[in-house]
Amino acid sequence: MTALLEVNGLTKRFGGVTAVDNCSFTVAPGTITALIGPNGSGKTTVFNMITGYLKPDEGGISFDGQVIEKPSPAGLYREGLSRTFQQARIFPELSVQENLVVAAGYSWRGLFGARVSKADRVRAGEMLEEFRLSGLADLPAADLSYGQRKLLEFAAVLMSRPKLVLLDEPTAGVNPVMIDTMERHVRARHKEGVTFLIVEHDMQLVMRLCDPVIVLDRGATIAMGTPADVQINPLVLDAYLGD
Repeated sequence: MTALLEVNGLTKRFGGVTAVDNCSFTVAPGTITALIGPNGSGKTTVFNMITGYLKPDEGGISFDGQVIEKPSPAGLYREGLSRTFQQARIFPELSVQENLVVAAGYSWRGLFGARVSKADRVRAGEMLEEFRLSGLADLPAADLSYGQRKLLEFAAVLMSRPKLVLLDEPTAGVNPVMIDTMERHVRARHKEGVTFLIVEHDMQLVMRLCDPVIVLDRGATIAMGTPADVQINPLVLDAYLGD
């Protein structure tokens, strides 16, 4: 099966520190793939290079069969690759509903003007309903709780009907109910054909939700396999699970 995402030898140095060291892995279509590792192992730096927020010193990526010469967040978003962040990135001064309309590709100046299609307005309403944010649609996003902001960001990245979504610690700092909610949304979208690559520290969630699991240590890929395989891999136990 052709990989949806190929990461080939990504390397990033900050001064004399190598944060990511010749990192390579693939993400197959139709999977919920985890990217795990101890703190400082380079997971978010890898995400930032994949999505064009950070330029690699070496290496590159291919997405959906195409080599991406100069990754850019906007370009990849249009091609079907979107992401969330550890701290949810939303527009706090806009309403909850306006955040989704902006995510559909409109500038804030054009919000709810003639250029906003009826289809996008309908889709925004559907996303609000699905994520149980309908009752908050007209509130400024700044008024949302931390967990609700994460849900709004997740809903926003789905507005473009992506092929691949990168989730950066989607359950960090949220309560068990919100963890279950995030997991339910991931599973529902996965059933609809969306592929996921997830950075996550909750190992219980990773082991029940993700397959395969990729493990980083000191910026390099040290293992990739099923959850069961990863849990008994000596390199993984030494680097991460055995801490």
